Amino acid sequence: MTDKIEIAVLGAGHGGLAMAGHLALMDFPVRLYNRTEDRIWGVISTGGVEMVGDEVEGFGRISLATTSIEEAVKGADLIMVAVPATGHADIARTCASYLKDGQIVVLNPGRTFGALEFRQVVTKSGCSANVIIAETQTFIYASRILGPGQAKIFGIKNSIPVASVRAHLIPEVLKVLRIPYPQFVPGDNIFKTSFNNIGSVFHPAVCVLNAGWIEDVSDFEFYHEGISPSVAKVLEEIDAERVTVAETLGIQAMSARHWLYRAYNAAGADLFQAVRANVGYKGIKAPAHLKMRYLNEDIPMSLVPMASIGRKFGVETPAIDAVIRLASVLNGKDYWLEGRTVERLGIADMTLKELRLLAIGEESQPA
Repeated sequence: MTDKIEIAVLGAGHGGLAMAGHLALMDFPVRLYNRTEDRIWGVISTGGVEMVGDEVEGFGRISLATTSIEEAVKGADLIMVAVPATGHADIARTCASYLKDGQIVVLNPGRTFGALEFRQVVTKSGCSANVIIAETQTFIYASRILGPGQAKIFGIKNSIPVASVRAHLIPEVLKVLRIPYPQFVPGDNIFKTSFNNIGSVFHPAVCVLNAGWIEDVSDFEFYHEGISPSVAKVLEEIDAERVTVAETLGIQAMSARHWLYRAYNAAGADLFQAVRANVGYKGIKAPAHLKMRYLNEDIPMSLVPMASIGRKFGVETPAIDAVIRLASVLNGKDYWLEGRTVERLGIADMTLKELRLLAIGEESQPA
């Protein structure tokens, strides 16, 4: 594998546009795909992405910006999927016919069981290519689109776990992924990256418990004001349920309080104190409405699969279930019906042994 790997970035939202621009500035051949032209017309007209800010600055020339997924993935060594988790299955169906042996697909991030869902959909769509499907635990950038073909990276994370459906292939993924991104580290297996999805703890419940304030004209800080001592107690219960469900799969998930210490050096006697101690959360405002990704993505793609695995193995998740139900009422959706349940993932009848084999080998992939 040479340093000049061909990279396809699928999705031109806040993350995808920044990723494409940064990779291009690092002198990698980059193809940028978006389903519609509305987010890439600026890139098409100028030939690249203008990166603005202290972290990354300059003009990254894009090899190809296209609405054809065939053009984007054909011959790419590394395919970086940078769309919301609700779009993973659609991307899998769309690109399945064009994937070839040896390609690596990385979901940025997978949320919970993203790589598992992607592998299942690709297989059901008739793809027989020997492709490695992987997922990251979180997105590498904090970034925003500033204008047509213009993006800003506010920060780049130092350490991002990544895992593949076949865990023994994680070194192969890292061998390629670390060419542009030395920040990626082994994530053990897809269950660990899935259950260390800390956004599932902080995002949905804080939105539900502050629904009135969010819909009011008032402006408030999402974490430092939205997480009161009482709200923090609910988050701790959700966190405990997440950790317990992970244990049924033999996975030691990191607690949210431990994660705050690891990620931000923020410590406290309880979750409320740890959140307040995190200066990185200071100034982050709450969303202006409830029909946004903290509910529409994080619940069906994170909380639902966690609760569904819990049901399968007899672990009750009353706090998680309550958030799913209340958010469904608030937004007029059935998040459970939309979400990644064990039935939709094709793993409802698998034993624990079969699930563990699924994470490490080829023989027990879902039908």
